[in-house]
Amino acid sequence: MNYTYKQIWLINLPIMVSLFMEQLINLTDSIFLGHVSQIDLGASALATMYYTAIYMLGFGFSLGAQVVIARRNGAGQYADVGRVFYQGIIFLSAFAVIVFILSKLFSPALLRFMISSDNVYQATMKYIEWRDYNYLFAFPLLAIRAFFIGTTHTKILTANSLIMVVCNTLFNYLLIFGKAGFPKLGISGAAIGSSLSGLIGLLFLIIYMWRYVDKKRYGLRVVFDLGLSLHLLNISVWTMVRSFFCIAPWFLFFVSIEHLGECELAAANVVRSISMIFFVIVNSFATTIISLVSNLIGAKQIMKVMATCRRVIILNYAIGIPLILLAFAFSGSLLRLFTNDITIIHTAFYPFCVMLSTFIISVPAYTYCNTVIGTGNTKIAFIFQMVNITIYLSYLFLLSRSPGIPLAVYWTAEQLYVVVLLLLSLIYLKRNKWQNKSL
Repeated sequence: MNYTYKQIWLINLPIMVSLFMEQLINLTDSIFLGHVSQIDLGASALATMYYTAIYMLGFGFSLGAQVVIARRNGAGQYADVGRVFYQGIIFLSAFAVIVFILSKLFSPALLRFMISSDNVYQATMKYIEWRDYNYLFAFPLLAIRAFFIGTTHTKILTANSLIMVVCNTLFNYLLIFGKAGFPKLGISGAAIGSSLSGLIGLLFLIIYMWRYVDKKRYGLRVVFDLGLSLHLLNISVWTMVRSFFCIAPWFLFFVSIEHLGECELAAANVVRSISMIFFVIVNSFATTIISLVSNLIGAKQIMKVMATCRRVIILNYAIGIPLILLAFAFSGSLLRLFTNDITIIHTAFYPFCVMLSTFIISVPAYTYCNTVIGTGNTKIAFIFQMVNITIYLSYLFLLSRSPGIPLAVYWTAEQLYVVVLLLLSLIYLKRNKWQNKSL
């Protein structure tokens, strides 16, 4: 088993496209809402980060399931893949119901405590009260996605994501602006559209698995195995908490920006929305490396792990750097895509430049950190995350306590974050104490 550039690219491409399509859901929300009002544009950033932070708990569990599925797949233990998959989907479905109820109970008070502007708070709650429903669809979908990525059969994810984006764009147009006889719902319409597209995406993958996946080969029989479920949770709990803390600081970042003013918050949302394009590139390869590393270790080919990492980094740069240059060259047109407000565009320009430069450091940082996850050492990755979060929030706190700090300087917190992540991951991987981790 030797992953060439071509093989890595063919495995990664569907993941990248599916992630990009999923991010287009948030991107279309921002584009449409940017032409509704400055308040809705800014509030959608806070609401999306809040939703995503909670969503990442489910995503983290799916990463743990993905690691185990890939290890069984790499070792040729195909019949065990189905058992792992069903424990994953049972857990995530139950977890979705719990998260949905807790969000309904506690989100209003929590967001009221953090958001100072009444207008921004009201708009944020209008979004959250409908986007909450998507947990019920997105979490089970994550389990199915872990199955396809773990077995390296990722092509169907592209079609699924495309369907979701088309549906979301259509729903946004109809419900935000009140077209074709539908009510004009504004930011609530964006949230309803996103949740409906999540439901459609889940139904599509369920039907596909039922009709086309080899159930006998992968042991796809509904079964509950408490021991295996606890084993999965033991592995995944660290990726769950780590994934949450990957996004939670972003929410706190936007809370800090919200105190600067509604214009700064809107500008930050524009930059964040564009940054998602580059996040997709980095995160798709980072997700891919988890499965590649776990498959290599399962096949007893540990010595090929670091070489595979280097190939992933090179591919990352080959795709990302040309896009960075294009984004900078056409920055004016790109920013105007989200808003016609000249003040917001000017406020967003320098943070936009800082964001582009961060990509260069992010590539090796996330590749090596997810390599640690791929080895099964999820607790170590969690510890790295907590150390990093402490440094990140301390830096952000110092900035928030210093009056007159430009928005662009706030964006350097992300650069500090990825530098620390890179150093911690490299130090751990160089010590070679991860090579005999059993799952």
